[in-house]
Amino acid sequence: MLTIDRYFNKTGSYAELFDDVAYAWDALKRIKTYIQKHLDAAINGTVMDGAFLIGDDIFIGEGTIVEPGAYIRGPAIIGNNTEVRQGAYIRGNVLIGDNCVVGHATEIKHSVMLDGAKAGHFAYIGDSILGQNVNLGAGTKLANLKITPSTVTVRFEGQSYDTGLRKFGAILGDRVETGCNSVTTPGTMVGYDSLIYPNATVRGVIPPAHILKSVATQTLTKRADMS
Repeated sequence: MLTIDRYFNKTGSYAELFDDVAYAWDALKRIKTYIQKHLDAAINGTVMDGAFLIGDDIFIGEGTIVEPGAYIRGPAIIGNNTEVRQGAYIRGNVLIGDNCVVGHATEIKHSVMLDGAKAGHFAYIGDSILGQNVNLGAGTKLANLKITPSTVTVRFEGQSYDTGLRKFGAILGDRVETGCNSVTTPGTMVGYDSLIYPNATVRGVIPPAHILKSVATQTLTKRADMS
């Protein structure tokens, strides 16, 4: 349940990142060196007036559009036909595939978005990997830092696995979808084809092809002071 095959099919952009990886989170440790190896800085897409590109270590693929107000600080590799929308904030050691969306007021750092992944509105993606065709509902937050000063541990089937990572957000497998305002705690792992309902707080390891709901109890009482 913790290996790459429970999350990604290892095809498309950045597949090499997952070669010979023991646990899915180990791919996060390779992002910086992968970019150093493969980055050939170029702007092949359209960067509209009013967008900010900081540094000479940025690649933007053909057909990609960076809208006014977007801020990109390298190193970053952004694939083809991707949308970086107004107010997006991309800051350092980021890999974004083809046909992705980084939406308004969405922040992403030290993370990977594989082909077709979309974070359209008000998302935070920190130290995380989004599989192919993942969709984050508005306001989704992938929290990456524990309150206590220690590395992130993944617990599964009674065993604890120390990831060795001080910052580790989430692994979301291919085609995972999150509802609006859902939050993952550090070290969350969601298998491919799973669904997270709105307003859910997610932790631990979610198997492939499952649905997670948070059920809140509501109480409706008539006001005594109103006739």
